[in-house]
Amino acid sequence: MIPPHRSWLYVPADRPDRVRKALAGEADAVVLDLEDAVAPRNKDEARRTVVDVLTEGHSVYVRINDPESPAGAADLRALAAASAAPAGVRVPKCEDADDVRRVADTLGVPVVPLIESALGVENAWALATAHPLVGGISLGEADLSADLRATGDEVLAWPRSRVVVAARAAGLPSPVQSVWTAVKDLDGLRRDTLAARRRGFFGRSVIHPAQIPVVHEACAPDPDETAWARSVLERISESDDAVFVDHTGRFVDKAIVERARWLVAIADGEKGRN
Repeated sequence: MIPPHRSWLYVPADRPDRVRKALAGEADAVVLDLEDAVAPRNKDEARRTVVDVLTEGHSVYVRINDPESPAGAADLRALAAASAAPAGVRVPKCEDADDVRRVADTLGVPVVPLIESALGVENAWALATAHPLVGGISLGEADLSADLRATGDEVLAWPRSRVVVAARAAGLPSPVQSVWTAVKDLDGLRRDTLAARRRGFFGRSVIHPAQIPVVHEACAPDPDETAWARSVLERISESDDAVFVDHTGRFVDKAIVERARWLVAIADGEKGRN
């Protein structure tokens, strides 16, 4: 299972200087990008950097190229031959569950299908349940908007809900929100990340270090809600009651207990990182 990271920092893998800065930075997860951020002529160099970083023992994720493309096939060969494995791989342009299964079987590490097309959205459930190593699913909203030939936030409302429902129905973590491309608009990033949490997302892909503190702040659990969650779990540990009414007058059943466990896990994860 992939931990509930707050920030996923994408770094072009053909830029070793940026990779080193990212590894020493504040992001919860570093994603070495072999796909969109790397020009075709630099793909081999990028793969070598990824292998070097893995060999050094760093825990990183890798976004490979479309596994159906020659570049994606080369990515899989390089990662499979490396002496150390990535923490997981993010697979772009996912539409076919067979592709997800092939990547998972080849690498044996957690796989996150990135849904970036109308067909991918339609197949969200199949992608989420394609293989036991699927560790989550996520949207690529810029590519999806282009495929839908649509602009504006409202067109993404249904795909976002679809991915959240498919992920949770499959027993996967809450999806990671897509990147905020207006790098200098940190207020907009904060508002959008808070709205994404209300929609069922947790964590966010980022493309600049300046975005990391904003995302971490937006993902921080509310202290009052965390205290309530701890009180619920304490009551459960002390009682055999299947359902009860807590000290605030709130009805608590299995679903509420699961939410309490999730909140405490997020809070404890944040405490461990600080």
